[in-house]
Amino acid sequence: MPPDTTLAPADARPADDLRTLESGLDALQTNAVPEKSRWRNILDGVLPPVLLLIALVGVWQLYVTIARPRPDLVPGPLDVLGAIIDQWGDGRLQLAVLTSLERGGIGFLIAIAVGTPLGLLLAECRPLRLALGPLLSGLQVLPSVAWVPAAIIWFGLSDATVYFVVLMGAVPSIANGLVSGIDQVPPQLRRVGTVLGAGRIQLATLVVLPAALPGYFSGLKQGWAFSWRSLMAAEIIAMGGTIGFGLGSMLQQSRELADLASVLATILLILGVGILVELSIFAPIERRLLRRRGLTPGGIR
Repeated sequence: MPPDTTLAPADARPADDLRTLESGLDALQTNAVPEKSRWRNILDGVLPPVLLLIALVGVWQLYVTIARPRPDLVPGPLDVLGAIIDQWGDGRLQLAVLTSLERGGIGFLIAIAVGTPLGLLLAECRPLRLALGPLLSGLQVLPSVAWVPAAIIWFGLSDATVYFVVLMGAVPSIANGLVSGIDQVPPQLRRVGTVLGAGRIQLATLVVLPAALPGYFSGLKQGWAFSWRSLMAAEIIAMGGTIGFGLGSMLQQSRELADLASVLATILLILGVGILVELSIFAPIERRLLRRRGLTPGGIR
């Protein structure tokens, strides 16, 4: 006996059709790509940078061994490793990493909450885009460190200063990334959504936004990069008060002590945290998103 569909609300069917529209179109253009195991994906993502890092450290150590430069000007890998061990032993490393990650994560989430609706408004409202678009693009290229002096005057030496600088660095990238992704959505997709009965808000949230995910995700990645850079700039300049001890603060403290080994150790930690976030969070999501559309990163099949 065929299932009875007469009890389903009439308004629910268009919404269900809109939710399946994108996945259906994706399925039509998806090529069969062999699914790799989870460990193979992890190995492919981690092994190349690890091998490159080992090679760079080897060249670094070879130079120190042959050239024998002054340790206070060119410390060797073992000196930097010793500085990391010392920072770990006194607890500064753990405190700095956790503080910076917490600030960066919270600031990035707030930036997503602000940048996403702003990007949708800019993409769907042409007068607003003409008025605000150039300003947003200008803010994107403005170095975030330029906001630090003004933020200190407005908010004092507090975490609000750091979060403000992070937002000003990340929001324009997220909004512009979403606008760019929406601009690449085929017009036919909008027409199909309209035929299925989508209103303006439904069309934007259930059809256009899912179809714009690749461009939006690129904006999110760039937004995180700007968040992390802005956070480090704010932590280096804004020290004291109620601002906690982060990686930027540790870097500035090492510079004031003229401890180059600790400076390089902190720089490597900042770089390592950025790479770890990329490999553990953004790269898997990007692979899954591209595979859903029948694509692979870098065009590698």
